[in-house]
Amino acid sequence: MKYLALALLLCAHLHLLHGACFSKMLKPGMTHCQDDVDQTWHVVGSSWRNSACMDCTCTGCCDGFHRPTSIPDDCMMEFDKADCEYKVFKKNDHTQPCPVFRAVGK
Repeated sequence: MKYLALALLLCAHLHLLHGACFSKMLKPGMTHCQDDVDQTWHVVGSSWRNSACMDCTCTGCCDGFHRPTSIPDDCMMEFDKADCEYKVFKKNDHTQPCPVFRAVGK
């Protein structure tokens, strides 16, 4: 019964997992760290954006973009990886932008 209650509690909080961050531990004496996505090396204390649109430091990364969670029904969204952002537009006319009522992340 305890496990069922825990599973229900976790499922009820899935909506909070849209904004993503993770942290990493630095080993004492490290002067450089490696980005887990691009495999590039960076000086401890620096910051960068990787090809997965994550804003990173040697101690972790977070989404570098907002993720819309509420848009009008006649609209749709697509992720533009070149600009690291979601584009929200009318379903029947991709040149017409739509408002975003709520977003998470960044």
